[in-house]
Amino acid sequence: MTWEPGHAEVDALLKGGELERVTPDSELAVRLLADSARHIETARSAEALGDLTGAYQLAYDALRKAAAALLAAQGLRATSRGGHIAIQDAVRAQFGGPGSPFRSFSRIRRNRNAYEYPDSDEAGPDVGDVDDAVAVSRAALTAAHALMHLGKLGVWD
Repeated sequence: MTWEPGHAEVDALLKGGELERVTPDSELAVRLLADSARHIETARSAEALGDLTGAYQLAYDALRKAAAALLAAQGLRATSRGGHIAIQDAVRAQFGGPGSPFRSFSRIRRNRNAYEYPDSDEAGPDVGDVDDAVAVSRAALTAAHALMHLGKLGVWD
């Protein structure tokens, strides 16, 4: 199957060495989705304990793993050169239409970086920031499950 949405963007990421082709792995995709679900629940626990930065990090990781699951199912993986941004760009190009939770990936990633590597005057996340990141991550997990279960993914060619 050749993807029309995002085809040019994913091809550019492949040519640039930011993504690579691998054997499609639905078992890995399922494991990443399970990790994502656990991270969401652990984020809520961390939030309840007052660890808002940790909760935000876990919510971001949940979003990233839901996105990486979609790539794994297609036989795509980010390289060390592409990293998290390649995952973000590939999934947003393919599945980031209006109303998609993947449209928020960049914002959540940038905020996570600011909270993890703060300037001396940078405040960490508040409860509203964590709640937003968890909601986006939960929506991304739901979307990834739907795409996989509805047969909307195929091997990238």
